[in-house]
Amino acid sequence: MYIQNLIKKLDIVEHIEKFKHFFSREHSLYIEGDQELHFRYIKALEKLEFNAPPKSAALDTVFVHLKKQGVLTFEQIFEIVKIVRYIRYFKNLKLEGILLEWMEKIVIDERFSEIDCYFDSKGNFNEELDAELHRYGSIIKEHKNSINESLKRLMHSSKIAPYLIDTQVHYINNEECLLVRGGFNHVLKGAVVGRSSSGGFYVSPDSIVKTKEKIRSINQEREAILYRYAKEFASKLAGMLPFLKFIDHEFERLDNYQARVKFAQSADLTLLKAQKDDKIILKNFIHPALSHPKPINVDFSKNVLMITGVNAGGKTMLLKSILASAFMAKYIIPMKIDAHKSHIGSFKKIEAIIDDPQNVKNDISTFAGRMKQFSEIFKLERALIGVDEIELGTDSDEAAALFKVILDNLVKKHQKIVITTHHKRLASLMADRDDVELMAAIYDEKARVPTYEFMQGIIGKSYAFETALRYGIGVDVVNEARKMYGDNSEKLSLLIERGSELERELKRKHQELDKKLEAVKRQEELLKEERFGLQKQLELQRAKLHKEFSEAIEEAKRAAKGENPKEIHRAMNKAHKKLPKKEKKQPQKAYEFKIGDGVKYHNSTGVIIDLKGDNATIEVNGLKVRVKTKHLRPAQITKVKPKANVKVNVEKKSGLKCDLHGMRSEEAIEVLDKFLSDALLDGWDEVLVYHGIGTGKLAYAVKEYLKRHPKVKSFEDAPANMGGYGAKVVHL
Repeated sequence: MYIQNLIKKLDIVEHIEKFKHFFSREHSLYIEGDQELHFRYIKALEKLEFNAPPKSAALDTVFVHLKKQGVLTFEQIFEIVKIVRYIRYFKNLKLEGILLEWMEKIVIDERFSEIDCYFDSKGNFNEELDAELHRYGSIIKEHKNSINESLKRLMHSSKIAPYLIDTQVHYINNEECLLVRGGFNHVLKGAVVGRSSSGGFYVSPDSIVKTKEKIRSINQEREAILYRYAKEFASKLAGMLPFLKFIDHEFERLDNYQARVKFAQSADLTLLKAQKDDKIILKNFIHPALSHPKPINVDFSKNVLMITGVNAGGKTMLLKSILASAFMAKYIIPMKIDAHKSHIGSFKKIEAIIDDPQNVKNDISTFAGRMKQFSEIFKLERALIGVDEIELGTDSDEAAALFKVILDNLVKKHQKIVITTHHKRLASLMADRDDVELMAAIYDEKARVPTYEFMQGIIGKSYAFETALRYGIGVDVVNEARKMYGDNSEKLSLLIERGSELERELKRKHQELDKKLEAVKRQEELLKEERFGLQKQLELQRAKLHKEFSEAIEEAKRAAKGENPKEIHRAMNKAHKKLPKKEKKQPQKAYEFKIGDGVKYHNSTGVIIDLKGDNATIEVNGLKVRVKTKHLRPAQITKVKPKANVKVNVEKKSGLKCDLHGMRSEEAIEVLDKFLSDALLDGWDEVLVYHGIGTGKLAYAVKEYLKRHPKVKSFEDAPANMGGYGAKVVHL
């Protein structure tokens, strides 16, 4: 009863009824057991193409009869047959993963085939499997043909023709009859079975009575045989009772899964499971009761959500949507939502205080009814509670103070509460709390209608005067009300309105920024694709050079094996031709640098702060590096005063490899630090460090230093052809 009332309050009755239609039999909405595991099976089932199970009845009564050694009807037996057949069909699908593991655990009792074969797809008993039943069936068919022939002869008799109302054979109370007028008894002997609406008589002629008696006699024999089969089948099924209960339980579980999958597929819905927290984030949720809805986006991560704003602006439907989404997530019922961006927590109970609790029968007022409802809520823990028009039925100022304290105490009991209100007093009292989220319905000033959209973080204006005008209240009446409302109150409303406008403007700018960000992301993806293409080309070029180098080495090896000097010289020349040609560099005139000059060092720009012979100390992005002047190029930048008191004396090691063999740990770390600084300045994101194996002390020191270095993303042992355990590939 509680669930039915909640479904009705949340306006999802029709949605739930459509969902229940996909069940093979009537079930509870809740699937008992591990919800996480159930959800995994449902998601696996979504990827599978399968037929829905046939409609079936619950087997509780059948199992009671079998336990008491009772005899079942063929209809009851066929209900069991349908279930076992569907499980067998499902087991024969191309299953994988957890579905395959599940079905492999279900082993169908071989004895069941002895019963299964006697029923066709519609549940009819296959009498051809029994010779006596087959013979009886043939005899009954002959007798029925004989009855039809006798009735046709009577209908074409000249004596009876004047009394016939029509020339059809009628079946009344399972008796073949002719429809005749009064006075028929002079020409036709038979029993009157019934009367027609026009005053005619349905008469069963005596000429076919004997044949009917024969059919009845044969049917009695036939029913005795069928009863014997039913008794035999019931006895066999009683011996398989544990198996039947097990397979019925598994069928019910499968039925719960398939109904959710089929319902979701039929209406393009999404399945979302409740998470193990109390956070609610809805993205593009659509309440199923709305025909032309606007998607709802809500971040309800805090304890209390207060919805304020314009009358008839959708506040109540937003409240219902939040509760409905939590309800459907709890019971894994498909809904319209962006499952990837949404998050719904789990709650022990969901309560909706929406209707006016006033009741004439028990003489209770609106406010008293609300107090009674809140007293019941205090008994709950970890519940999601929705209250529509929280101050309904009493003075708003008194109610604001009372309900603030009530909400404070409910939050202490770990309740999550969403409320709607037109009064700003309570909202202003709660607004300064960190665990309270504000949300306002937005009003279109130009069109003077609600937009049915919401803005988080503000208190909304009620727009009572505008709503009154929209629904036909006179302008004079509304203007007089504005005067009584007062200038200060009007100014407060204007401030609230201005705040809403600023929020809307901020939202618009956010949307524009989102579009620009999306464009940047698309450009980034294009650049990544371009970079990937260049990397592929580089790899191909490297492979080509490696092949040419290998061929040159092989030529050199073959030349070295020769004994004739001329042959060796000829082979070496051939190998030299296979090596890639080096470009000749034009000698450059040395440039004279001075302290304070801007210089280019690899891909970085810096300033010379110290000069000693061919060595220069430069400052690049806050780093001081000592380099050879021959590695520098002039650059046009703003000169800065040299800082003579800072000196860096680190020898430059160019290239992507750093060899630390034979060094002590302290010396090696200094060299490695300088090497990594140079690599970062050059823009390299991957370098190779050789430390050797030896006693392992140097390798350990290098490893610990790389762990602490802020610019080292990761590192690993080099491949076997690059040093193996005696080297590290470092990613910067």
